[in-house]
Amino acid sequence: MEWNNKFTYPKSTRYIVDGSRHYNLDGANLPSVTSILKATQSEEDKAGIAAWKERVGHREAERIKNEASNRGSSMHSYIEQFLLGKFNLDLLNEEDKSKKMAIEIIDNGLKNKLSEIWGAEAVVYYPQKYAGTADCIGVYKGKETILDFKQSNKPKKEEYIEDYFLQLGAYSLAHNTVYNSRITQGAILLCTVDGLFQDFIIEGDELVNFQKKFLEKVKKFYLQLKQ
Repeated sequence: MEWNNKFTYPKSTRYIVDGSRHYNLDGANLPSVTSILKATQSEEDKAGIAAWKERVGHREAERIKNEASNRGSSMHSYIEQFLLGKFNLDLLNEEDKSKKMAIEIIDNGLKNKLSEIWGAEAVVYYPQKYAGTADCIGVYKGKETILDFKQSNKPKKEEYIEDYFLQLGAYSLAHNTVYNSRITQGAILLCTVDGLFQDFIIEGDELVNFQKKFLEKVKKFYLQLKQ
């Protein structure tokens, strides 16, 4: 696994506008990929989230959300340290779930599979449309790939993680557009709180399909702003 700084990724200021994350790039204020996905959720998805909050209680829902967010941030930080060659396995705390989850992703998803790293926590953008931060970009299983690291309370099924695939579509499209790269694969590497590792890979026409689907959401997002 080697670093190849073949692309220069931009520095960006992130800030919140009306509750949505934006990136400031060369004077342009671009909505984040996750903000676009949230703003263009289907009514069915919105109803499902609302029903869950009612079922567990709003206070408990907020606690679960914050706990998952903090755990995810820590896990991402550990994986980034590994990619940068700064990860210290000897400092493993038996109570540190996020670090254990990071190790599962590293051992099962990255070692001997990620041969080249172009960027970690790299800002990518589609001019005048959107921006986001890709967890990892490089050569994975021999193909130019966008990788995204996820954590979950329970195992996932493909039919329930379309937003994950849309993220991969958004990042790969932005990267190919700006850098004329040939990213044809996206990989979700996920670990549950109980230590179960899962990987989901989309490539070729399937990835292109999610790129198109995300552009449709971008169009819907900007139409909503005009209403």
